[in-house]
Amino acid sequence: MELIDQSLGQLARRISGATRVFDAHHFDFCCGGNQSLRSAAAAAGVDATPIVAELQALEGRAAIERERDWGNATPTELVDHILTRFHAVHREQLPELIRLARKVEQVHGERTDCPTGLAEHLSAMAQELESHMRKEEDVLFPMIARGHGAMAGAPITVMRMEHDDHGVALRRMEELTDGITAPRAACTTWRALYAGLRTFRQDLMAHIHTENNILFERFAPAAVH
Repeated sequence: MELIDQSLGQLARRISGATRVFDAHHFDFCCGGNQSLRSAAAAAGVDATPIVAELQALEGRAAIERERDWGNATPTELVDHILTRFHAVHREQLPELIRLARKVEQVHGERTDCPTGLAEHLSAMAQELESHMRKEEDVLFPMIARGHGAMAGAPITVMRMEHDDHGVALRRMEELTDGITAPRAACTTWRALYAGLRTFRQDLMAHIHTENNILFERFAPAAVH
């Protein structure tokens, strides 16, 4: 079935980032989640073509990532990849996840299974991750780009320590969400939030892996213990 004929709820659950696209167009993917993208666009009086293109781009980005073996890339290619595939993506993901988490907490805060505190935790993660990425962009990556990666042992050590902190934050995120498992009666927004959290978790782990085990190992191999 073509994307335009799938329901907003299906697309929100299946495609990471779709909720951000729908929210930008004021499509109700929660209570109105059973309407097709075609119907939602027609009701709003907007052209669905560019929206479909955005959704296809989100799908294509994930497909490209699955195909490339980054172990054979040059340091410069790796840095460019990290900036576009992870840094830029996290900056898209987290504001939307925070927005969805706040909405779920506002609407379902009285439920015992509501992820109370999740929005605050994601906000803290966003601040820490932004600080971390800025250090890489302002200090470490320029060193590597200039061919001075062999002298980057100190900043790499700091980045690895902060990666450990990100891992702790991910575990706390899982604790707040029952292992990122939505309750059976969860609404579309709740399910879309958790789908986005799972993608964010996968992306952040892939981000850390790409840096720790591929890029950083080129210049400052970690001690085996």
